[in-house]
Amino acid sequence: MTEVIYLIALLISSLSILFVVVFFVKKNQSVEQAILITELKKQRQEFFLPNRVEAYQRAILFLERINPNSLVMRMQNPGLPAPMFQALLLKTIREEYDHNVAQQLFISTMGWKILQDSKEETIKLINIASGKMEESADSLALSSFILSLAGELDQLPTEIAIDFLKKEIQSLF
Repeated sequence: MTEVIYLIALLISSLSILFVVVFFVKKNQSVEQAILITELKKQRQEFFLPNRVEAYQRAILFLERINPNSLVMRMQNPGLPAPMFQALLLKTIREEYDHNVAQQLFISTMGWKILQDSKEETIKLINIASGKMEESADSLALSSFILSLAGELDQLPTEIAIDFLKKEIQSLF
């Protein structure tokens, strides 16, 4: 009988030790896994952060370039008929967009959508201005009308998008 009690005591103590060892091994594993995940996130951040910053810079540059005020002034071509100037402005916007489309990999979905909406609203502004021009109008008349329509807005779509992207990039730091 003493041998059975001795055997049971030995078995209980062995199981207790085994339980404690398993508990501490699992706890240690969890801590190591958390450290590894944190380290991987840090490395990923260090790798992607420069690319994200560059993408936001390029997106803001794109928005600045398609801002109706700067676009009209940059592309001005006196003597060009208004429909041709409209086509030139729209072509420039499309080319600028196509040149920067890969930046969406590093910009948030919402940020990219706001950028696209800004582009579309700028195109609408140009088309509205062009639609109200006479057939014989030249680029100077169209430019003047685009600038006056842009001046009537409280805030241009490009400015709204730039403000959003600036806030978003600042939240990364």
